[in-house]
Amino acid sequence: MADGVAAVPLGPSLRRVRPWPLGAAFALSAAVAALLLLAGTQWLSDPAVQAWRTVSLAITVQALPFLLLGTALSGAINAFVPADLFTRVLPKRAVLAVPVAGAAGAILPGCECASVPVASSLIRRGVTPAAAFSFLLSAPAINPVVLTATAVAFPGNPAMVAARLIASLATAAAMGWLWLWLGREEWLRPLLRQRHTGHEHGHSRWTEFRLGFQHDFLHAGGFLVLGAMAAATFNVTVPGSVLDAFSGSPWLSVLFLAALAVLLAVCSEADAFVAASLTGFSPTARLAFLVVGPMVDLKLIALQAGTFGRAFAWRFSTATTVVAIAASVLIGGALL
Repeated sequence: MADGVAAVPLGPSLRRVRPWPLGAAFALSAAVAALLLLAGTQWLSDPAVQAWRTVSLAITVQALPFLLLGTALSGAINAFVPADLFTRVLPKRAVLAVPVAGAAGAILPGCECASVPVASSLIRRGVTPAAAFSFLLSAPAINPVVLTATAVAFPGNPAMVAARLIASLATAAAMGWLWLWLGREEWLRPLLRQRHTGHEHGHSRWTEFRLGFQHDFLHAGGFLVLGAMAAATFNVTVPGSVLDAFSGSPWLSVLFLAALAVLLAVCSEADAFVAASLTGFSPTARLAFLVVGPMVDLKLIALQAGTFGRAFAWRFSTATTVVAIAASVLIGGALL
């Protein structure tokens, strides 16, 4: 993929808000609630239903502030930041821009919900997709808030913090380079193949900010709700005894906690405390939980599908899971 791309202005049709994902999520939620009411009020007091409702709401509420942060930052980038700033700051060679963008993920104090719209905005501003994807993966895993939470969750164990930092950076860089090697831009939504030239004359910057924020939030918000509902379904249907069945095998425990991280969809600011509570599993398995979770989970896959396209989301999430597990095993075996 070429480092430089021709600037193509975004027309009104490309910036039109399409709120159908959010509407679909609300419609689905309303349908489920109506079904429970029609079936009888005793369903609403069932412990499983209450647990599902609590977990679904908790995931959504926990992630919503960071989604707001990310979409606000994305809108600000589109409206106020000079179009060529990022291409001037990052190295001209894409192979060098990837690790630099990955390291830059440390400056965004948010979770994966914030990094998706920001990465989308970076691509529209001319940043090579490989560097934007490296930033997307690293930002929720290595920012100061997450590393501090990890240190608090694992007191007296700085090796776990270092292992998480190194394994996450390695995964983010490896995925950026892998996109340079095998990625195809036709997997991305057509909107992301266009390049925004910056502020358009005749339009207020605040109007552009509002429209950009509205577009990104409505588009990603619906997929966030759907992802939270899927994660809640797993939480209430899988018995705790399943955890005990896998903890005895070193290899199965790594694979199981990696899969658990995908399904639980815990925000990266809180996942270290969940990992610390899984005392029956090895440190390497818990590291895999910490590395995979902020990069691949149900709500993040849903957000990626809504933002970048389904063709991208399933390929990228599958490859990221494999690379993150491999990095966790290698780094964990060396440091933990």
